[in-house]
Amino acid sequence: MRRLLVLVSSIIFLDAMLFTALTPLVPHYAHEFGLSKAEAGLLVGAFGAGALVGGIPGGIIAARFGPKRAVVGGLLLLGLASFAFAAAGTAATLGAARFVQGLSSTTTWAGALGWLTLGAPRAQRGEAIGTAFGAAVFGALLGPMLGGVADVLGIRASFIVVGLIALAFAGFSALPKAPTKELPTAGGLRRAIADQRFLGGLWLNTLPALLFGMLAVLAPLALDSHGWSPFAIAFVFFVAGLVEVVINPLLGRASDRVGRLLPIRIALAASVVVAVALAAASRPAMIAILVCAAGVSFGGFYTPGMALTSHRAEVAGLAQGMAFGLMNSAWALGNVTGPTVGGALADASGDATPYLVGAALCAVTLVAALRVSPRRTEPRAA
Repeated sequence: MRRLLVLVSSIIFLDAMLFTALTPLVPHYAHEFGLSKAEAGLLVGAFGAGALVGGIPGGIIAARFGPKRAVVGGLLLLGLASFAFAAAGTAATLGAARFVQGLSSTTTWAGALGWLTLGAPRAQRGEAIGTAFGAAVFGALLGPMLGGVADVLGIRASFIVVGLIALAFAGFSALPKAPTKELPTAGGLRRAIADQRFLGGLWLNTLPALLFGMLAVLAPLALDSHGWSPFAIAFVFFVAGLVEVVINPLLGRASDRVGRLLPIRIALAASVVVAVALAAASRPAMIAILVCAAGVSFGGFYTPGMALTSHRAEVAGLAQGMAFGLMNSAWALGNVTGPTVGGALADASGDATPYLVGAALCAVTLVAALRVSPRRTEPRAA
């Protein structure tokens, strides 16, 4: 179990690091290619678009062919996409490389998290998912630092190295034994889709992805307009993720012990406050502070939402690989919508508008969460 957790956490760490590496480079590419905020949002959202296309197919691959094969295949494709990203010379080719990165990421995540869920004791599932997601957050916070370093040392060389590391992890993942495939109960997908708590868990992956997607476009451009360098912007996002790395395993453990609702409600309430504050902020120091606060509040319902989805999938008899494939699609929907719609709204009416829309979505979700009965969501026989 411990070795599996280390392997899965390392794989997810690498994938998440590559995902967020673009954040401090957004101003660089916006200047180089003459991109508007809406066009920069499309570039950032290309990863999520690939993940949206690949989410369900990735889950099917993980469930039908086994989690290990899904992980190895996803990492091989991720490595090749990283080489393409390094060689990209136009906004279109850069966006295409990001699209393929997102496509590969969904297969890797569906396989890795399905593998971990099958190997973890049921009573420790939330903690295991939280630990793995903490590694993802750590990778996500180092990603902007990678982007900042790449801006100094050379973008092409930096992403070639990342691609080589992805290929090395594909080799490591092929070594340990793993379940060849899952045996889901007939009608599992139908029962899962009819389960409001399962759908709620999916939404709790869509909403933070949407919020972080807006933040990844608007905050770097706002700080850049005040003269902040890519490395300084990267440091802000690095600090934002430090606390989240520690928080996610604790959230997973808490959700195992007290249920999923309480951590979710607290995170939603905090997200409303932070999003409204971002809408009102104009000074760069305050924006930087609120980015750090957003890292904790926006990310506070990822782990409980993932654990909730996994448990309700087991209740329905849905294969874990397929459940995480659906979860990837839900995340991707938010990751596409956040930067693209957020950038377009910011171009049309200013940065405050997308943040206020995000606050309203959190408030509506909080009201819905308060109306749910606070019973535990432990799995039972399907």
